[in-house]
Amino acid sequence: MPSRPSLSAVVPATDRPGSLARCLQAIHEASGPPEELVVVDECELPGPAAARNDGAHRASGDVLVFVDADVLPHADAFERIRQAFESSPELIAVFGSYDDAPEATGIVSSFRNLLHHHVHQQGAGRATTFWAGLGAVRRDAFLAVGGFDPELYRTASIEDVELGVRLARVGELRLDPQLLGTHLKRWTLHSMVLTDFSRRGVPWASLLLRERTGTQVLNLGWRHRLSALASVAFAAAVLVRRVGPAFWSAAAFVALNRSFYALLLRRRGGHVASIGVALHGLHHLVGIAAASTALAMHLGRRVLRGPR
Repeated sequence: MPSRPSLSAVVPATDRPGSLARCLQAIHEASGPPEELVVVDECELPGPAAARNDGAHRASGDVLVFVDADVLPHADAFERIRQAFESSPELIAVFGSYDDAPEATGIVSSFRNLLHHHVHQQGAGRATTFWAGLGAVRRDAFLAVGGFDPELYRTASIEDVELGVRLARVGELRLDPQLLGTHLKRWTLHSMVLTDFSRRGVPWASLLLRERTGTQVLNLGWRHRLSALASVAFAAAVLVRRVGPAFWSAAAFVALNRSFYALLLRRRGGHVASIGVALHGLHHLVGIAAASTALAMHLGRRVLRGPR
């Protein structure tokens, strides 16, 4: 019978977030807490990628559990992680999602945090990506692939997604929808658009182009892609003042995402759900702009390199 793995929780906190104390308290009070807790509040290199690497190299547990400083792991989180690795020797990483009860109640915060929850709940099962908000990886596998890339990702970006791509080449990754944490972050419209474009959209599209993969995991699935097309069709119809096409593209968009809007309605009410449709459309349009920018940059680099 496989031995019970020891856990080292790694919390990057180089920006000294006000939520850190609550995060650490949730970790300590969890059922079967990790044997070791490493808080990285100082690091020579900037960014969470470097901070997590620093913590991973200081940790001694069999499994590294990365927890963002603005996440409160549920009481059973660490027991679920232990059970996952204990029952599946071939598993090298498991991650979860935010729960459906984010603390911030503003419209944009509710939309953004519940969108993450919904996308991860829909993507449960075997994965080809990773999420470091609440995610665990066997220490030997993490070190074998070189950890996070602090040179490529000097600020908060898709450093965990890129790590997941490399991990998926050597073993099994899994998204456990019951591995949950409460997100404390407050979003503004500006921070949402900035993140969707420059911190996630452009880097993620660039990664896909570089790896030449057509992955359909999480928010890159067919529903997401059809929703993006519907949002573009709606915007184009509005610009040329075509009422019929605008109506039908909007109807298609809502139909494609009805389960998410039902979640918004159930958790935050009709007002947030109705505005959430518009925010969701904006989210997709920003994503398309980011993908187009990444493609232009990719083609530009190929032109500069010249024929081989």
